[in-house]
Amino acid sequence: MTYQVLSLKWRPQTFNDVVGQDHVTQTLKNAFAKERIAQGYVFTGPRGIGKTTMARLMAKGLNCHNPVDHEPCNSCSNCQEITESRSMDVLEIDGASNRGIDEIRNLRENIKFSPMNANFKVYIIDEVHMLTTQAFNALLRTLEEPPPHGKFIMCTTDIHKMPATIISRCQRFDFNRISSTIISDRMKYILDEEKIKYDSESLAAISRKADGSMRDALSILDQVISFAGEKIEFEQISSILGLIPYDLYFNLTTAIKEKNAESLVQVLKHIRSLGTPLEDVV
Repeated sequence: MTYQVLSLKWRPQTFNDVVGQDHVTQTLKNAFAKERIAQGYVFTGPRGIGKTTMARLMAKGLNCHNPVDHEPCNSCSNCQEITESRSMDVLEIDGASNRGIDEIRNLRENIKFSPMNANFKVYIIDEVHMLTTQAFNALLRTLEEPPPHGKFIMCTTDIHKMPATIISRCQRFDFNRISSTIISDRMKYILDEEKIKYDSESLAAISRKADGSMRDALSILDQVISFAGEKIEFEQISSILGLIPYDLYFNLTTAIKEKNAESLVQVLKHIRSLGTPLEDVV
């Protein structure tokens, strides 16, 4: 059996599965309920917080044969093809490696044809800010007058590099960094399902290190499980993440509080000797 990393194995398959982006999921579910789906969307925010996942869920919602409460059923042929990344009508494009005008021209030609099996052709362009100016200009023409069966969902970590003319023709959704509490709760759920023991202190440390990115948190968790096996403990987390021992933090704050420069320098040298970058202390 092929091993699946946690971020893929536990990727949300319905809007209700998505955590930390309630303002987006509720708005999109309402749009499906009222049949008010725009021709173009821009999802912007930091990495690993659910932009591409949400785009896939929208593609499912648009093409699902048997939606339940405006959620994809995940059992019809269209849902399964999108989940397995083999749908001929839902195309995911990497903006970094397909950034030229020729690629966008091909897209414009392709979108003229009706979907093969789905209701809509959906184009998910990841890291769309990497497109060239000429490519954006070509895309603009299609966004201005898209065919009825065409939908665009563009994801970016750098909205400021996108032309205002593109953004203004789409609905923009700003995705937030996910709180440490929500990330910890999600990891608890996954670990319980995977039947792996853990302590809350370990998950809190991973959540802080992830800096609001669920994907980063699950990647770290994958690494920790490989190291720790069936029981995760804080000592293992500390070793893998290069965390500073609590006693050094205490000595550091004491030296600062007492304005003891000599002691402060000694503590910082000790931290540096552990291989921990001093910027991680802040």
